[in-house]
Amino acid sequence: MAIDSEDEFTDVYRAHYEDVLRFVRRRAHPTHVDDIVGETFLAAWRRRGELPEDPRPWLFGTARNTLLNAHRGQRRQTAVAVRVMEHGGNDSYDGTAASDDRMDLVAAWRQLSATDQEVLALHVWEGLTDREAATVLGCSRAAYTMRLSRSRRRLAKLFGPTGQATSAPALTR
Repeated sequence: MAIDSEDEFTDVYRAHYEDVLRFVRRRAHPTHVDDIVGETFLAAWRRRGELPEDPRPWLFGTARNTLLNAHRGQRRQTAVAVRVMEHGGNDSYDGTAASDDRMDLVAAWRQLSATDQEVLALHVWEGLTDREAATVLGCSRAAYTMRLSRSRRRLAKLFGPTGQATSAPALTR
């Protein structure tokens, strides 16, 4: 799908902006959403001659990579802040979160690895097919399908003690 004009790019932008925005909102801090979406479409503009026929999975993959870069930068900033605190900074930082003994879906979700969360989110929240999700993650369809199956099992195991694992509607599409 080579894009030859600004009007064609505008059509792609309008068709996929809301989907990319939702994708990023679910994964990024609200203050970073607009920047990440903007960088995603800037990359699409720069590579407009190479976009696939269905650019939606490509846009999600690009947004995901932009998010990962932003997370790496944030981790570096946090590491610097921790080092500063260790060397005479403010000791009032409390990195522990209150724990809720109740095992529910939200708690189980939070216990999943970021990788499992991403695999499930592409399927449940974004409604991507296995092939589209595999494109986002840069793997084969078979590899994605296996990851999805394993992620579902891990979530069910964490969620299982409440007896609701088999009735979680968001996991059966």
